[in-house]
Amino acid sequence: MHNKISKFIQEAESFSAETIEQIEAFRIKFLSKKGVISELFEEFKILPGEQKKEVGQLLNQLKNTLQDRINSLKDQLGSEVTTSNIQDLSLPGTAINQGSRHPISIVRKEILDIFSRIGFTVSEGPEIEDDKHVFSALNFPPEHPARDMQDTFFIEKNPDILLRTHTSSIQVRVMENTRPPIRTVSPGRVFRNEAISARAHCIFHQVEGLYIDEKVSFADLKQTLLYFAKELFGEDTKIRLRPSYFPFTEPSAEMDVSCNLCGGKGCNVCKYTGWLEVLGCGMVDPNVLDFNNIDSSKYTGFAFGMGIERIAMLKFQIRDLRLYFENDLRFLEQFSSVV
Repeated sequence: MHNKISKFIQEAESFSAETIEQIEAFRIKFLSKKGVISELFEEFKILPGEQKKEVGQLLNQLKNTLQDRINSLKDQLGSEVTTSNIQDLSLPGTAINQGSRHPISIVRKEILDIFSRIGFTVSEGPEIEDDKHVFSALNFPPEHPARDMQDTFFIEKNPDILLRTHTSSIQVRVMENTRPPIRTVSPGRVFRNEAISARAHCIFHQVEGLYIDEKVSFADLKQTLLYFAKELFGEDTKIRLRPSYFPFTEPSAEMDVSCNLCGGKGCNVCKYTGWLEVLGCGMVDPNVLDFNNIDSSKYTGFAFGMGIERIAMLKFQIRDLRLYFENDLRFLEQFSSVV
């Protein structure tokens, strides 16, 4: 054992390394819990008493030699690394790459800013909702197709708990807890059981608006939406309202804006009609007001809703909805200059 320890001392004294990793491997070999030193101390325990004094001194010498050699090499390598990394402070700095905002976030903020300028507040609510807030309180009849599983994501097949299909559920919560006048917009992510393609996705984002007060008319709705369209798409933008149907509004309408790419002359984006559909709207159905304990004989209101992806497609000429969800830097970096 005396000769074995002497050889290890010689190995420690002659050891050299070029990297921190080599030093760490050497340390583990000798000084770890299962290393050479531990094994030698196990052998030391069974030595005859007359040999323990001399061998014990050698073991301590080996341990100290190993530790000193490791510390010395670490100090040497550390000094070399520090010296090699000294930089010329007079050189120009390296520019930090600026990140880019997602087009959905850009358009969402712009829409909310427009409506905030005319007195609308922002309301938010849960993405996992119940039947009452998504359907019943909005005048959806029990047999409405939206309640079917092929159109809506239900939680564990529970017919009462589901992923919200529109942010109108937030409007219901606002009506439950706020007395008129109410003027709010509700942005958020919604979910529908649809096949994913260039024109459709099972996840998308909406902004829906609600205004309830005394003597609110369809003319108020039209002027609000005209102001919004001009602010978002440009002063020359025109709108048109076409009759439609939604369970929670009566009368209901779809709103189109004049195509800002062709100036209304007709192109492949607007399918040569000169118009682009952007949102649905209408006067709040009295049944919805009464269900939410708002006196429909005293108050009237209007509501509207739009898909943010649809608006962003028109604004930035994006032709595939799937690009919003793929996190492709080549796509996202195109919006780094957009405020």
